[in-house]
Amino acid sequence: MNKSVLMVTQMAGVEACAGVMERQLGLGVQVASTRRAALTALRRGEFAVVVLEEAMAAADPQGADLLWQQAGTAVPVQVNFAISNCARVVREVRSALARRAQEEALAMRAASSAVGSELKSVVTGILLQSELALREPMVSPRLEAKLRHLVELAGDLRERLQAHTA
Repeated sequence: MNKSVLMVTQMAGVEACAGVMERQLGLGVQVASTRRAALTALRRGEFAVVVLEEAMAAADPQGADLLWQQAGTAVPVQVNFAISNCARVVREVRSALARRAQEEALAMRAASSAVGSELKSVVTGILLQSELALREPMVSPRLEAKLRHLVELAGDLRERLQAHTA
């Protein structure tokens, strides 16, 4: 994940807050004072979080929607800089990043579980078909040895998959 923040605001002195955020969160922070500058920044790079000033969003809702559409995988955070001090903005960004990390971990577990289930199903099918093939009356000794090896490999793989998901 990209480790930078895009702050979109026209508030004076936001650069000081950007510096605080960089130090406290260990993230690069880029400030854009206009929608156009923000869109340019979004085209040039990826961001972990995009912080949009609430007043800008209220003044130009279509522009805000366009920013969110162009933000890609960045976590959107809307903040009222007029009433929020820098510490609160940093907390909001930290919280957004924590939520994103938790969502990514949950998604990874779900994907891993789905792949594991699919593999178990395929391995069970291979194991079953191999065992059925061994029961055929006209199996040559050479083919029987290969089928027994296949049964053994499929059994080992099934055990590993079960141990991984346990």
